[in-house]
Amino acid sequence: MKKVLIVETNITRYQGTNEPTGLWLGEAAEFVDEMQQAQIAVDYVSPNGGFVPLDPRSMKYTDAATMAVYEDSDFINRALKNTLKPSQVDPDDYTAIYYTGGHGVMWDFPDNPELQAIALAIYQHGGYVTSVCHGIAGLLNIKDQTGQYLIAGKTITGFTATEELIAGKKRIVPFLNRERATAHGAIFSQHRFYREYAITDGQLIAKL
Repeated sequence: MKKVLIVETNITRYQGTNEPTGLWLGEAAEFVDEMQQAQIAVDYVSPNGGFVPLDPRSMKYTDAATMAVYEDSDFINRALKNTLKPSQVDPDDYTAIYYTGGHGVMWDFPDNPELQAIALAIYQHGGYVTSVCHGIAGLLNIKDQTGQYLIAGKTITGFTATEELIAGKKRIVPFLNRERATAHGAIFSQHRFYREYAITDGQLIAKL
Protein backbone atom coordinates (compact mmCIF):
# COMPACT_ATOMS: atom_id res chain seq x y z
CA MET A 1 0.00 0.00 0.00
CA LYS A 2 1.21 3.49 -0.83
CA LYS A 3 1.98 5.99 1.91
CA VAL A 4 0.53 9.36 2.90
CA LEU A 5 2.71 12.48 2.84
CA ILE A 6 2.23 14.92 5.73
CA VAL A 7 3.25 18.54 5.11
CA GLU A 8 4.36 20.74 8.03
CA THR A 9 5.58 24.32 8.42
CA ASN A 10 9.07 25.63 9.17
CA ILE A 11 7.83 29.07 10.26
CA THR A 12 8.70 29.89 13.87
CA ARG A 13 6.91 33.23 14.35
CA TYR A 14 4.16 35.42 12.98
CA GLN A 15 6.03 37.38 10.35
CA GLY A 16 6.92 40.90 11.47
CA THR A 17 6.41 40.03 15.15
CA ASN A 18 8.19 38.24 17.98
CA GLU A 19 5.17 36.03 18.68
CA PRO A 20 5.88 32.31 18.16
CA THR A 21 3.84 30.05 15.95
CA GLY A 22 4.46 26.82 14.07
CA LEU A 23 2.80 23.45 13.58
CA TRP A 24 -0.47 22.93 15.44
CA LEU A 25 0.47 19.67 17.15
CA GLY A 26 -2.97 18.07 17.24
CA GLU A 27 -3.51 18.57 13.52
CA ALA A 28 -0.50 16.37 12.85
CA ALA A 29 -0.67 13.97 15.78
CA GLU A 30 -4.39 13.20 15.52
CA PHE A 31 -3.99 12.42 11.83
CA VAL A 32 -0.96 10.22 12.50
CA ASP A 33 -2.94 8.34 15.13
CA GLU A 34 -5.69 7.65 12.59
CA MET A 35 -3.15 6.48 10.00
CA GLN A 36 -1.52 4.18 12.54
CA GLN A 37 -4.86 2.63 13.40
CA ALA A 38 -5.48 2.05 9.68
CA GLN A 39 -1.94 0.68 9.28
CA ILE A 40 -1.08 3.31 6.68
CA ALA A 41 2.54 4.49 6.65
CA VAL A 42 3.34 8.19 6.59
CA ASP A 43 6.28 10.43 5.74
CA TYR A 44 6.84 14.06 6.72
CA VAL A 45 7.96 16.93 4.53
CA SER A 46 8.35 20.66 5.10
CA PRO A 47 9.21 23.49 2.69
CA ASN A 48 12.83 23.64 3.91
CA GLY A 49 13.16 20.17 5.40
CA GLY A 50 14.61 19.57 8.85
CA PHE A 51 13.26 21.23 12.01
CA VAL A 52 9.54 21.89 12.51
CA PRO A 53 8.53 24.25 15.36
CA LEU A 54 5.39 23.74 17.43
CA ASP A 55 2.87 26.49 18.03
CA PRO A 56 3.06 26.76 21.84
CA ARG A 57 -0.68 27.40 22.08
CA SER A 58 -1.37 23.99 20.55
CA MET A 59 0.09 22.28 23.63
CA LYS A 60 -2.97 23.40 25.59
CA TYR A 61 -5.21 21.22 23.43
CA THR A 62 -3.80 17.74 23.79
CA ASP A 63 -5.23 14.42 24.89
CA ALA A 64 -3.78 11.00 25.59
CA ALA A 65 -3.69 9.99 21.92
CA THR A 66 -2.01 13.24 20.87
CA MET A 67 0.61 12.95 23.60
CA ALA A 68 1.31 9.32 22.71
CA VAL A 69 2.20 10.36 19.16
CA TYR A 70 4.12 13.43 20.36
CA GLU A 71 6.28 11.33 22.68
CA ASP A 72 6.95 8.62 20.10
CA SER A 73 10.59 8.59 19.02
CA ASP A 74 9.68 8.12 15.35
CA PHE A 75 7.46 11.21 15.38
CA ILE A 76 10.09 13.23 17.23
CA ASN A 77 12.77 12.24 14.73
CA ARG A 78 10.91 12.32 11.42
CA ALA A 79 8.12 14.86 12.05
CA LEU A 80 9.86 17.41 14.28
CA LYS A 81 13.62 17.12 13.84
CA ASN A 82 14.34 15.73 10.38
CA THR A 83 11.47 16.29 7.96
CA LEU A 84 12.16 15.58 4.32
CA LYS A 85 12.91 18.32 1.83
CA PRO A 86 10.53 18.40 -1.15
CA SER A 87 13.44 17.40 -3.40
CA GLN A 88 13.67 14.12 -1.48
CA VAL A 89 10.04 13.19 -2.17
CA ASP A 90 8.87 10.95 -5.01
CA PRO A 91 5.13 11.62 -5.56
CA ASP A 92 4.67 8.12 -6.97
CA ASP A 93 5.17 6.74 -3.45
CA TYR A 94 2.03 8.40 -2.09
CA THR A 95 -1.70 7.94 -2.36
CA ALA A 96 -2.46 11.23 -0.57
CA ILE A 97 -0.89 14.46 0.65
CA TYR A 98 -2.10 16.06 3.88
CA TYR A 99 -1.42 19.70 4.70
CA THR A 100 -1.34 20.32 8.46
CA GLY A 101 -2.29 23.61 10.10
CA GLY A 102 -1.02 26.25 12.46
CA HIS A 103 -0.69 29.91 11.46
CA GLY A 104 2.89 29.43 10.23
CA VAL A 105 1.70 27.63 7.10
CA MET A 106 0.22 30.87 5.75
CA TRP A 107 3.74 32.09 5.03
CA ASP A 108 5.51 29.01 3.68
CA PHE A 109 2.79 26.80 2.13
CA PRO A 110 1.10 28.95 -0.56
CA ASP A 111 3.99 29.74 -2.88
CA ASN A 112 6.24 26.68 -2.71
CA PRO A 113 6.50 25.34 -6.27
CA GLU A 114 8.07 22.04 -5.21
CA LEU A 115 5.22 21.17 -2.86
CA GLN A 116 2.70 22.29 -5.48
CA ALA A 117 4.29 19.96 -8.03
CA ILE A 118 4.19 17.05 -5.58
CA ALA A 119 0.53 17.64 -4.73
CA LEU A 120 -0.44 17.98 -8.39
CA ALA A 121 1.37 14.76 -9.31
CA ILE A 122 -0.38 12.85 -6.53
CA TYR A 123 -3.72 14.29 -7.63
CA GLN A 124 -3.15 13.44 -11.30
CA HIS A 125 -2.25 9.87 -10.36
CA GLY A 126 -5.68 9.50 -8.74
CA GLY A 127 -4.57 10.35 -5.20
CA TYR A 128 -6.06 12.76 -2.70
CA VAL A 129 -5.07 16.31 -1.82
CA THR A 130 -6.22 17.08 1.71
CA SER A 131 -5.89 19.79 4.34
CA VAL A 132 -6.99 20.78 7.84
CA CYS A 133 -7.70 24.25 9.19
CA HIS A 134 -4.96 26.69 8.02
CA GLY A 135 -3.50 23.88 5.92
CA ILE A 136 -5.84 25.00 3.14
CA ALA A 137 -3.08 27.53 2.39
CA GLY A 138 -1.22 24.72 0.65
CA LEU A 139 -4.09 24.15 -1.79
CA LEU A 140 -4.87 27.74 -2.71
CA ASN A 141 -2.26 28.36 -5.42
CA ILE A 142 -1.80 24.91 -7.01
CA LYS A 143 -2.29 25.09 -10.79
CA ASP A 144 -2.44 22.34 -13.38
CA GLN A 145 -0.52 22.34 -16.66
CA THR A 146 -3.17 24.53 -18.31
CA GLY A 147 -2.84 27.20 -15.63
CA GLN A 148 -6.16 26.31 -14.00
CA TYR A 149 -6.30 26.44 -10.21
CA LEU A 150 -6.81 22.96 -8.76
CA ILE A 151 -9.49 24.28 -6.40
CA ALA A 152 -11.47 26.07 -9.14
CA GLY A 153 -15.06 24.83 -9.12
CA LYS A 154 -14.39 22.71 -6.02
CA THR A 155 -16.03 23.06 -2.62
CA ILE A 156 -13.50 23.41 0.17
CA THR A 157 -13.24 24.75 3.70
CA GLY A 158 -10.63 26.06 6.10
CA PHE A 159 -9.94 28.50 8.92
CA THR A 160 -12.31 31.43 8.50
CA ALA A 161 -12.10 35.22 8.86
CA THR A 162 -14.38 35.04 11.90
CA GLU A 163 -12.01 32.59 13.55
CA GLU A 164 -9.04 34.83 12.74
CA LEU A 165 -10.87 37.72 14.37
CA ILE A 166 -11.65 35.68 17.49
CA ALA A 167 -8.03 34.48 17.62
CA GLY A 168 -6.83 38.09 17.37
CA LYS A 169 -4.85 37.38 14.19
CA LYS A 170 -6.94 38.96 11.45
CA ARG A 171 -4.61 41.94 11.08
CA ILE A 172 -1.46 39.80 11.24
CA VAL A 173 -2.13 37.06 8.70
CA PRO A 174 -1.05 37.79 5.10
CA PHE A 175 -4.43 36.85 3.60
CA LEU A 176 -7.82 35.40 4.50
CA ASN A 177 -8.50 31.86 3.31
CA ARG A 178 -12.01 32.44 2.05
CA GLU A 179 -11.04 35.53 0.04
CA ARG A 180 -8.10 33.79 -1.62
CA ALA A 181 -10.05 30.59 -2.27
CA THR A 182 -13.02 32.32 -3.90
CA ALA A 183 -10.70 34.53 -5.94
CA HIS A 184 -9.26 31.32 -7.37
CA GLY A 185 -12.66 29.91 -8.26
CA ALA A 186 -13.38 27.69 -5.28
CA ILE A 187 -16.68 27.41 -3.45
CA PHE A 188 -15.83 28.08 0.20
CA SER A 189 -18.17 26.34 2.63
CA GLN A 190 -18.09 27.01 6.35
CA HIS A 191 -19.88 25.93 9.48
CA ARG A 192 -20.21 27.50 12.91
CA PHE A 193 -16.81 28.81 14.03
CA TYR A 194 -14.53 26.44 15.91
CA ARG A 195 -16.74 23.45 15.15
CA GLU A 196 -15.53 20.35 13.33
CA TYR A 197 -16.56 20.38 9.69
CA ALA A 198 -15.27 18.51 6.65
CA ILE A 199 -15.86 18.68 2.91
CA THR A 200 -15.07 16.08 0.24
CA ASP A 201 -15.21 17.10 -3.39
CA GLY A 202 -13.78 14.43 -5.64
CA GLN A 203 -10.12 14.00 -4.73
CA LEU A 204 -10.04 17.13 -2.56
CA ILE A 205 -10.75 16.78 1.16
CA ALA A 206 -10.71 19.78 3.50
CA LYS A 207 -11.44 19.89 7.21
CA LEU A 208 -11.97 22.81 9.53
